[in-house]
Amino acid sequence: MLNLFRRRQPAGTIVSLYGAIVAQARTPAFYAELGVPDTMDGRFDMIVLHLALAMRRLRAGDAASAQAMQELFDIFCRDMDHNLREIGLSDVGVPRKMRKFGEAFYGRAKVYDQALDAHDAAALADALGRNIFRRPDGASDGAARCLAAYVEASDATLAGQEPATIAGGTIRFPEFCVAQVAR
Repeated sequence: MLNLFRRRQPAGTIVSLYGAIVAQARTPAFYAELGVPDTMDGRFDMIVLHLALAMRRLRAGDAASAQAMQELFDIFCRDMDHNLREIGLSDVGVPRKMRKFGEAFYGRAKVYDQALDAHDAAALADALGRNIFRRPDGASDGAARCLAAYVEASDATLAGQEPATIAGGTIRFPEFCVAQVAR
């Protein structure tokens, strides 16, 4: 009954916001020019990165933004569940894999937030090297530093957008171009 009194975002709004995040994460230049692995893991990590950036900005908003943030995470989970089932993972295996996805999301989001809050480009590049490029030692290289510059630019671009606007379904990420961020 209490759900009757909650202000909720229209489902289409959050679906379109999630779609914009996924579309940005699938920008071909990340894979073709930067060398992000064009695998399930690589695509997952790029979605997690962009979702974490969007949710970071939504956290700065009001209760409606917090609600949108939760609904956005819920859609992400439903999407991951659907994808697991589509590739043939058994009903028994899905919950275990979903738990790992949740842990991966929150762990990565925390590390990215800490590096962005500290304005620590080296720590951000190391985290991206470990998570996106799968370097076990976390060593960053040109690709990780380039992606870190893009993430910092994305964070700044998102900081210029009102959380309510993002919660309303409109989000803008900077265009990714290796030449632009490699300077």
